[in-house]
Amino acid sequence: MSMEEEIKTTELEAAVQQGRDAQQTSGQLSAQLSQQESSAKTGLDPKLVLAAMGPGLVAALAGADAGGVAAYSNAGALYGFGLLWTVPIMCLLLIVVQETAARMGCVTGKGFASLIREQYGIRKSALAMFALLISNTTVTLSEFAGIASGFALFGVPSYISVPMSAVVIWLLTMSGSYRRIEKILLAISCIFLTYVVSGFMVGPDWGQAFHDTVIPPFSTDLNYISLIVALVGTTIAPWMIFLAQSNVVERNAQTKDLPYQRIDTVTGSVVASAISWFIILVTGAVLFPVGIVVENAEDAAIALAPLVGDYAQALFGAGLIGASFLAACVLPGTTSNAICEAFGWERGADRGWSEAPIYRGIMTVIIAISAIVVVLPNVDLFAIMMAAQVINGVLLPVLLVFMVGIASDRHVMGKNVNSRLWNALTWFTIVSVVVLTLVMFVLQALGF
Repeated sequence: MSMEEEIKTTELEAAVQQGRDAQQTSGQLSAQLSQQESSAKTGLDPKLVLAAMGPGLVAALAGADAGGVAAYSNAGALYGFGLLWTVPIMCLLLIVVQETAARMGCVTGKGFASLIREQYGIRKSALAMFALLISNTTVTLSEFAGIASGFALFGVPSYISVPMSAVVIWLLTMSGSYRRIEKILLAISCIFLTYVVSGFMVGPDWGQAFHDTVIPPFSTDLNYISLIVALVGTTIAPWMIFLAQSNVVERNAQTKDLPYQRIDTVTGSVVASAISWFIILVTGAVLFPVGIVVENAEDAAIALAPLVGDYAQALFGAGLIGASFLAACVLPGTTSNAICEAFGWERGADRGWSEAPIYRGIMTVIIAISAIVVVLPNVDLFAIMMAAQVINGVLLPVLLVFMVGIASDRHVMGKNVNSRLWNALTWFTIVSVVVLTLVMFVLQALGF
């Protein structure tokens, strides 16, 4: 081949390659334009949707902790499917509360405690923080009760499991490194998803279950009303409001991120509610017909036997320990952070004892009190878990009143204030919890 022919061949190959490159570039541009057109039509970027997932999901799934499982298991064991109707209502109300908290965080860039102090002053802020401290301390106590119950399924006594867990939890909260293992602990707590599988395996009366989900079978029984208050307290726990909003603030989410945060809150609320529905379904189908009352973790584990047989207790115990441990790591820090934020004290896991003594002191006291109470002789661990949820339900309206006031203030929220529907649903939650609590106390006083 002559030199001239080689040159022509080389030029031809270069032209072909340029054509291929141009075609590939055109294809990539077409794909990008197609993706942009798709995002423009939906108004959402799929990547940003996935990036936003987390705060709402974590906060809502916190209901799968020790107290939550205790309340849901008790509901099924005592009343069968009779309390399934509460789940869709709680799901809607949870969405309202979580979305409001996320929206306040995105719009203001501040935590819930800071907003309470700014809008209501130091005295009312002190009241809110006192309610949070009482609520979160009792819940932390219930988490240690869950840890003790979980380890008891493996034959480990509480006087060994609780002090060891308390030391580990204290070290993690002092270093802030609990976030590094948060995903692992959440994965462990997802063992409670086995209730969903068990729900299909136990062969419940689906017709009756769906009927009771839609049409409430009311009862004047004191335990029935107390359980409703407990279910509210475990589904919409006061500390979830602070956790959800602070998580959004820490992510530097802004007003433009609201659609993505709403997807996160709705997803988390629906998933958490589905798990709670199946826990009531399974315990109602397995334990209620034979009259087994859930008084400890072993009783609750029986409901998983149709799925995993002899391994039910071990599986349930592992999930109970993981979920309780996670919540016990998060709760003291959430409580201390909110209180210090409300009063302008130094806070943060990166602050030492000399810089933030109150922040670290509050966490230490909460963990110490919780661990000590749980290891006291003849302590009813399951009763502690249930009592914590009732206290949550009683204290919840205090914080919701502050929340609805802030979210309805146009000077704070601008065009992102609560809608009339959102205000109505929030006030419905407040009034319902107050009425149920009053009825519960009246019936109790009358000796019912």
